[in-house]
Amino acid sequence: MALVRVALDARSYDIVIEQGALDRAGETLRGFARKGRLVVVTDTNVAATQLPRLEASLRAANVAVEPIILPPGEQTKSWRHLEQLLDALLGQEIERGDHIVALGGGVIGDLVGFAASILKRGCHFVQVPTTLLAQVDSSVGGKTAINAKAGKNLIGAFYQPSLVLIDPSTLDSLPPRETRAGYAEVVKYGLIDDPDFFAWCEANADALLAGDPNARTHAIERSVSAKAAIVADDERETSGRRALLNLGHTFGHALEADTGFSDMLLHGEGVAAGMALAFRYSARLGLCAAEDAERVTAHLKAVGLPHDLATAHVTADGAALVGHMLHDKKMAAGTLPFLLARGIGQTFLSKDVALNDVAAFLEEERAGS
Repeated sequence: MALVRVALDARSYDIVIEQGALDRAGETLRGFARKGRLVVVTDTNVAATQLPRLEASLRAANVAVEPIILPPGEQTKSWRHLEQLLDALLGQEIERGDHIVALGGGVIGDLVGFAASILKRGCHFVQVPTTLLAQVDSSVGGKTAINAKAGKNLIGAFYQPSLVLIDPSTLDSLPPRETRAGYAEVVKYGLIDDPDFFAWCEANADALLAGDPNARTHAIERSVSAKAAIVADDERETSGRRALLNLGHTFGHALEADTGFSDMLLHGEGVAAGMALAFRYSARLGLCAAEDAERVTAHLKAVGLPHDLATAHVTADGAALVGHMLHDKKMAAGTLPFLLARGIGQTFLSKDVALNDVAAFLEEERAGS
C-alpha cells in the first residue's frame, strides 16, 4: 500500500493506493459512515462492474449502502443532473456531517464534489476513482465543477475530499481507449517539470496500458505525489504554480468544445492533443527546440492518442477555436494565460500570448493536418 498526504492544514487528507483496495473498502470507509450507512453515487457503467465489490465490502463491515446511479458520460456534468443528484441526496436525508462516496471517473467525482460543496452549505465526500484519469488527476486537489453551454467546468468550487481511495485493479474493466485517455494525464506530469518521469513513460507506457500492476501503481503514485505537492503549495491557483497542471488544457478544452464535449473526443484525448499543440506552438515561438516538440508528438502518437487537429476530429478554423478559448475560466482582464514550454520538463505560464497569433498557428496546423 502507498500513502500520499495532501497537506492543507485543517483540510488535509490521505490518498490511499492499493491493489484490491475496493474489496477492503469496508475497513477503510467504516469510520466515515454515520448511523451505519453511506450513500454511494456512481454511473450505470461503474454500477455494473465495481459497485458490487464496494457494496460487498461495506456490508461485510456492517455498513448499509444507499446507491444513487446516474447516466455515464460528460453530459452528466450538467445543471439537470446536478439537480437530480441533489434531490436524491436530500431524499436520503443527508446531513452536513455525512459523507457521500463518489465511485467512478472524473465526471462522477466532479459532480459529486460540487454537490457536496453546496448541499446544506457543505457536507463531506470521499473519492473512489475508477478510471486512470480520475486516479491520477481529477480526484486529487478539490476542483469540482459542472459544464455550461459556454464551456467546460465553468460552474464549480474548490472543495477538498476527506479521503481518496485508489484501487488500480478497477482499471481492468476499462476499455483501452479510456485507459489511453487517462494516460495523457500521467505523461503530463513528466512534461511539466519531471523529464526523468517522461523518459520512464516512454519506456513503460506499453506495460502500463497493457495492465502491468507494477507499472500502473508506480505511475499513479508518482502522479498523485506530484499533484499533491503542487496543490499543497497553491490550493486555489493564486500563486500560479497550480496552473502548471493545466498543461494542454487551454488548447484541449477548445477542441472538446468544438466536438460538443462528446464521446468524439474524450477529455484526456483533448489534453493529449492540447499538449502536443502547446509544445509545437512553443517551438514555433522559439521557446523550445523543435526536437522536443517532435518527441512529445511522437510519444503521444505511439500510444494511440490524438496529437493534432485531424486525430482530434476537429475541423474548425483557428478563429473559431480561439473563440472557444475566450470562455476559458482563466481569462483575466481580457488576457488568457497559456502553458508553454522551454523544453520537456520546463513548462511555464505565459501571460503575453497574442490570441490572433494562436489563431494563425491553429490555421497552420489545420492546413498541415
